[in-house]
Amino acid sequence: MTNATKPVKVEKEMISQLKFPENEVLSSADAIKIRTASLERAMKLGNLEHNKIKIIFEDSEGIKQVETTVWGVTDKRVILKQGVVIPINRVREVI
Repeated sequence: MTNATKPVKVEKEMISQLKFPENEVLSSADAIKIRTASLERAMKLGNLEHNKIKIIFEDSEGIKQVETTVWGVTDKRVILKQGVVIPINRVREVI
C-alpha cells in the first residue's frame, strides 16, 4: 500500500460515528468469497480464543483500520463488542 491508501487507525468506539455508503468496495466475486471466509475465521477466533484481528474498511471519508475482536457476522454486518457494527460490503480486508 502506498501512503495515499494507507489506512487510518481508528478506535472501535469511533466506528458508530462513521458514515458508510451503500456500495460494495470489492470488485470481484472471488474477493467477496475470500472476505466472507476471513470474517468467519475471525469470528471463530474471537469467540473461542478472544483473538483480535485487523479489519481494513472504507467509510465515506476513506480507508480505515481497526484492531478488534469479531463477535458475530450476519449476511450484512460484522458485529464487534458493545454492539458496534461495520457493514460487510465496506470491508476491504481481514488480517
